[in-house]
Amino acid sequence: MTVPGEDIEEDIENLVSVVIPARNEEHYIGACLDSIRAQEHELLQVIVVDGASTDDTVAVVNKHTAEDNRVELLRNPRRTIPVSMNMGLAHARGRWLVRVDAHSVVPPTYVAMALRRLQEGSWGGVGGRKDGVGVTSAGRAIAAAMGSRFGVGNSTYHHGTSPQEVDHIPFGAYPVALLRSLHGWDEGLVANEDYELDYRLRQAGSRLLFDPQIAIRWHCRQSIGDLYRQYRRYGQGKVDVALLHPASLSVRHLVPPALVAYVGVAALAAAVKRSPVLPLGMLAPYGLAVGAATASVGRTLGSSRERKWVAPAFVAMHVGWGLGFWTGLAQTAARRVRGGQHR
Repeated sequence: MTVPGEDIEEDIENLVSVVIPARNEEHYIGACLDSIRAQEHELLQVIVVDGASTDDTVAVVNKHTAEDNRVELLRNPRRTIPVSMNMGLAHARGRWLVRVDAHSVVPPTYVAMALRRLQEGSWGGVGGRKDGVGVTSAGRAIAAAMGSRFGVGNSTYHHGTSPQEVDHIPFGAYPVALLRSLHGWDEGLVANEDYELDYRLRQAGSRLLFDPQIAIRWHCRQSIGDLYRQYRRYGQGKVDVALLHPASLSVRHLVPPALVAYVGVAALAAAVKRSPVLPLGMLAPYGLAVGAATASVGRTLGSSRERKWVAPAFVAMHVGWGLGFWTGLAQTAARRVRGGQHR
């Protein structure tokens, strides 16, 4: 099949390698690839790295490889995202690499805008807004909560409105040579691998640009339970990154663990005093903050069915992240004790 640009001699200077790690994404990968293939910048190498999917993800990708010779499929039996990204990096022919998430879609200008910013020569990485998309009532509430400062703190890529230098970008675009000089993603991580890469990139002297005109529509979790598990994994993964790079921790990373510890103290006070009055009083400030943020975010939603999930979404994000962090610390301590016992 004829594809856009196939008669043009491959131009490495402007060739962009788009890497899409995927596992069990049969419901989303088709739309994702449609949006990539429709890019105004046609000089693309599109690398899907499948992490041993057990659904029809591979079949969907194979349909696209048959239709468009820019699309390629690699297999990652180790399943994890950092391994998939490093496989894509090793296979990249372009000078530039753009990571795109399998359950997202991007506008036709996405690659061109990221490339134009990278070619300015001032940036080691470029990224834009990560706009959540909900398809259920809870999902739409989760997307709104993730776009609020109360939900995600100073994660600019969720709510920023002006271009600025940042410490982290979502699904970034980078020069391939820079990524290879940093040895790509850390394959020992199961979460926060992009943040860790961005930290090493900044430590090496490069800068990261957030540009809100570069936007990605990302299907967020569609239930409170899935959101809680996602954020618990994030919090747990942050411990691994903190052990590698202690200086990477910021105040916003420590607020959810502090909240969980505070809730634990309140529960202990209730047990000792045998009265709910003291713990309710201790938790009242957080409850009031959740209420105020819920009222603010709720005004952006269209129905009461959606608004009722906003407060649970905030709590799931904060408590999930905080518990995950403490769990990660406990697991690390246990590993070190076991290691000491074997010496």
